[in-house]
Amino acid sequence: MIEAKNATKVYRRGKTEVRALSISTLTVPKGQFLSVMGPSGSGKSTLLNLLGALDQPTSGSIVIEGREISKLADRELSQFRRERLGFVFQFFNLLPTLSAVENAALPALLSGRPRSEVLPRAHGLLEAVGLTGRDHHRPDELSGGEMQRVAVARALITEPAILLADEPTGNLDSRTGAEVLRLIREATRDRKVTVVMVTHDPNAAAVGDRIVRLADGAVVGDEEVRVQAA
Repeated sequence: MIEAKNATKVYRRGKTEVRALSISTLTVPKGQFLSVMGPSGSGKSTLLNLLGALDQPTSGSIVIEGREISKLADRELSQFRRERLGFVFQFFNLLPTLSAVENAALPALLSGRPRSEVLPRAHGLLEAVGLTGRDHHRPDELSGGEMQRVAVARALITEPAILLADEPTGNLDSRTGAEVLRLIREATRDRKVTVVMVTHDPNAAAVGDRIVRLADGAVVGDEEVRVQAA
């Protein structure tokens, strides 16, 4: 499903080069929930940006579903992100003027799918994430946990192959965070979605099937999770 091979990312600041990432091989099979841990500056966000086709590697390759995404044209990249990827962010990134159902439906509507098809699916996803009766509430009428549930529904609306989550519990209390992680966990089980989640929280990481640890841009640990936490 996902393979990073000899993937590096180097940023240039004047005459100085900063190597943010250097991964010889990282493979994520279909349907796996991968947690990525590491201290600030370890390369976690850089890796997620490369997997999400939001940035390009300086060298090496990122192959997803058999396609080397660094070789795709801009239009192909945009289509790939819209149709094959779902994103969940730490800060929710909901549009304040839209209702919960409109926020959840937005990626599919932007892909050109008809409202008659998308809105019933958005309502169904909101029900699945425990937001029955909150469909028409705007973000300022929702709690942080409810907003993150909308974000999970939005990430799943296009039926993506891969869900990328960047500190999805970072702004939530432990109980609410556990509920959001359960929803993401269920996406791998029920929808066969591959998940890559960046987190600082070892309890959150333990919800996954596998934990990869980064330090100074390189993989320094790779272990299976023996006991599921959710």
